[in-house]
Amino acid sequence: MTLPRIAISTGDPAGVGPDVVLTALQDPWPAELVVIADQDLLAQRAELLSIEVHLQSAPDSVQTPQPHTPGSVRVQHQPLATAVTPGLGEPRNAAGTLKALDQAIDGCRNGSFQAMVTAPVNKAVISDSGVPFSGHTEYLAEETGTEQVVMLLTGGDLRVALATTHIPLKAVPNAINTELLTTILHTMHRDLQSKFTLTAPRISVLGLNPHAGEGGHLGHEDSAIIAPAIAQAQAMGIQASGPWPADTAFNTRLRKETDAYLAMYHDQGLPVLKYASFGAAVNVTLGLPIVRTSVDHGTAYDLAGTGNADDSSFRAALQLAIDLAQKRSR
Repeated sequence: MTLPRIAISTGDPAGVGPDVVLTALQDPWPAELVVIADQDLLAQRAELLSIEVHLQSAPDSVQTPQPHTPGSVRVQHQPLATAVTPGLGEPRNAAGTLKALDQAIDGCRNGSFQAMVTAPVNKAVISDSGVPFSGHTEYLAEETGTEQVVMLLTGGDLRVALATTHIPLKAVPNAINTELLTTILHTMHRDLQSKFTLTAPRISVLGLNPHAGEGGHLGHEDSAIIAPAIAQAQAMGIQASGPWPADTAFNTRLRKETDAYLAMYHDQGLPVLKYASFGAAVNVTLGLPIVRTSVDHGTAYDLAGTGNADDSSFRAALQLAIDLAQKRSR
């Protein structure tokens, strides 16, 4: 089997992205890894962390991928506008951060890379640079021309997808509708089959309101919007169930009958997943024409350059990207 070539974007240069990438690449990996970043940044961060690395230019994409050599970092140089101080977000470097992301996306689309892994960015820093930015997921959807993407986090035996992502809580009820939820369930079903090789994935859908609306006494969205979407998905052959009250949906019995959950908003399902596997969970974007995984944490400015950043989530994201890329090549 041909080894996959994986693109890695280091995210916000002032955050822990460069730290976790450099640390994880001290070990062997069954793939060729190409880090898209400012080479000087990597050299400076490695020195600060007392990590010995051998930086070299990334090979031409037509060459046969070679397994990663510990301590060797293949770099596709993307210069930054100004010097980086760990822990201090700099809007002037946002353009370089996005260009690195664009290079990874383009490489995945043209076949140079078989998957991409992203380290965290700071949405506020990028937005302060004058570029409206609500998150990696939304940016990837726009850049690939994908109408509907789904953010899914996986950790241990849990998979949680989101119907809405980075929007205010008060905007959630108006953001969901039956058509949207049916489309999301279809995307989940398809990608759980194709990317996670689940033959008949079982999807448990959470209600929006407490007690899933309690028969309309605590809100109408569960019966008027979510339940019809589940029924439509079932008619399409999708094993969807619910709406389940979010406060009991993660009990042992239902978890045994669930391959993935669909939560209505960011902080409904993710606290459970992150409590169970924070630091080892992986963010996967479903619906894209490419494979993309990411860490489950933010830029952690307070840890950048200290040597105290935990690279567990990045390692998990990288391993999952390799696994998914290999499955697609079969």
